[in-house]
This record gives sequence, C-alpha cells and structure tokens, in this order.
Amino acid sequence: VTENRSDLEDLHLYATPREQRFRRFASLEFEGQLYMTPHDFIQAVTNDEPKRAKRWRSLSKQELNQILMETPPVWKGSSKLFRNLNEKGVISYTEYLFLLCILTKPHAGFRIAFNMFDTDGNEMVDKKEFLVLQEIFRKKNEKRERKGDEEKRAMLRLQLYGYHTPTNSVLKTEGEDLVPRSYWDTLRRSTSQALFSDLAERADDISSSLSDTTLLVHFFGKKGKAELNFEDFYRFMDNLQTEVLEIEFLSYSNGMNTISEEDFAHILLRYTNVENTSSYLENMRCRIPEEKGITFEEFRSFFQFLNNLEDFTIAMQMYNFASRSIGQDEFKRAVYVATGVKLSPHLVNTVFKIFDVDRDDQLSYKEFIGIMKDRLNRGFRVRIPI
Repeated sequence: VTENRSDLEDLHLYATPREQRFRRFASLEFEGQLYMTPHDFIQAVTNDEPKRAKRWRSLSKQELNQILMETPPVWKGSSKLFRNLNEKGVISYTEYLFLLCILTKPHAGFRIAFNMFDTDGNEMVDKKEFLVLQEIFRKKNEKRERKGDEEKRAMLRLQLYGYHTPTNSVLKTEGEDLVPRSYWDTLRRSTSQALFSDLAERADDISSSLSDTTLLVHFFGKKGKAELNFEDFYRFMDNLQTEVLEIEFLSYSNGMNTISEEDFAHILLRYTNVENTSSYLENMRCRIPEEKGITFEEFRSFFQFLNNLEDFTIAMQMYNFASRSIGQDEFKRAVYVATGVKLSPHLVNTVFKIFDVDRDDQLSYKEFIGIMKDRLNRGFRVRIPI
C-alpha cells in the first residue's frame, strides 16, 4: 500500500510527535491499520530517521497468520528477541507506546507495572487485562481537536488503532488539564480512576475488532488463553532494555569490548535539546587525552541509573539545598543511595569531563538532569522547569 506524499504530509499535520514518528518508521499495513516490524521498532529508538523512505506494504491474512504462527512463546524470550524476529513480526501503535515506556522504567518499577495490569490481583495477567492499555493510551494520546479536524483525526485513528474511537470514554475526564508526567503515570492514574468492569467491556470490543499481534501471541499464546506471570513479564522488560542498549553499544564498538569516551558522549547527547554538542565533546577531548574506553557493563549501569533519574534528582537537590558542591564522590554516592547502582570511578570521571563545562570538577545538577531527561525519553519529553 502506498500513500502519495501530499496525503502523507497532510495527515502528519494532525498527528502528535509520537504518531508522526510511528508513521515514519512503520512499514506494514493490514486492513487499514499500520504496524511496525520488530526491526522498525529498533530503528525508531536507535536512529533519528528511517534509513530509507517507507512505503507501507500490505499484509495478506495468510502472511499475518504465518508471522504469528512463527512467534516464539514468552518462555523462549531473550535479549535478542527483536533482532531474531527482524521483519517477521507486527507491533501496533499502542504496543509501540508501551514498549517505549519499558525502555525508561527502573527494574524496581517492574512489579508496580505488573500489578497495574493485574487488576483482579491473581498474580497473573491475561489478554483482556493487557488490552485495557489500548483505551488508556488512546485517551492520553488524543489531541484536543479543532473544528474541521474530525475527518483527518478519524483517518489517523483508523490507521493507528484499527477502529473508530468513540467521543465518550469510560475514563474519567476530571482534571484533564493536569498533564501527567508520562504514559506510565497515565496508566497508573487511569486504572485507579476507572471501574475495571467498564474497561474490560471496552477491551472485549477492542479484542473482537482487532487482529492479534506478535506481542499478544508472545505473551498469551496463539489462542490467547495463556496468562503472563511476573517472572516472564520482568524477563521480557529486562531483555528489551538490554537489547536496545546492546544495539546502541555495538553500533559504536566495531567488534571491540569497549567504546571510546567520545562515542559514549555522542550516545548520551543524542535525542537531547543540546544545540552545541561540539563544546561538550571538545571539553571531554581536552580533559581525557588518553582513551581508556567504556565497557558494556559500565554503559549498561549508567542507563540503569538514568531509569532511576527521578529518585536521583531528589538526592541531588538535598546537596543543593545544603549549599554543598557536587563533586565526583558526592555524585557516585548519590547515585548509589538513590538507585542502588554502582558506577565505576572511570565512568563517573567521564561523565564529569563531559558535563563540567566550567572545569571546576563540580557538576551543575540542573543542567545535567535537564539534558539527561531528554536523553532518557529519547527527545519526546515536554520540558518541565527543574
């Protein structure tokens, strides 16, 4: 299926930034709905733009069934799942939002995430409970529509969700002007606000009108009757975080066991609002003249720390309130106390050499945290004053 350029750009005007990105990287269409392959998803979270212009390929029912038949069960998951599936998988827009959330969650939050899905408290998540997120994420993602937008937004909803969404919703709308910090907050707040019976009824409607996806078959089996336990849920989330980090690391390591400090800086500064990255890079080059390299374990530990950034922010603010400077020892201690993650001395030194622009061996926590929040959310964060 192809769409001429004017129509594509026209619909883009009515799409949110996340919708636009999904449409740019998606490569498949089935019965009017767009899907990403696992390869598309990896590209979307590790590259600024698609490597080539996308033309949505129409899947036949037979092709889709074959893809789903070859989907491995959740107990066969690994940190190479998406790479192994490659083009043999379909990921819906709602699942794209869910997977983005996983990439930014701390391990300690995995149990909370599981409990939010497990609405009947039986320590297992079934397909119906999982599908509740379809309605919640849809509600969060909708823009306030202007007069004359209805037809275009309806076309987008059909493309992204596979069905026409009603104007009314089972979710409460009080306080909609209070924008939650994230999709995860929306999920937590909305499940506490809405009656599960109403949401489950909506999930039944959604399930009957939508096709199965790779993620649904992976979690709940080809017949959709299996249930997901916490151990398998945790393993899937941990594997996905590891897989994306491995892909980013390997793209710079050239087969070596380490990446250079400069490459590490490049990765950190991607998806941020930093305009003049060259000043950070030059600052680091001058202060780390001899390359030692960053190992994957150091690399992974830093991004585990980033997923706990909110707790770390509180610890850093305490230093600030006490008018205490933040040197490398204080930084390393604050990371460990707030997140339980131990960063190596070399990694901490590298971070300081990148962000300590005035070269006083102290870190401006406001600037550092603002930049890292952009990086954590891969450029989709709405800037909030710190």
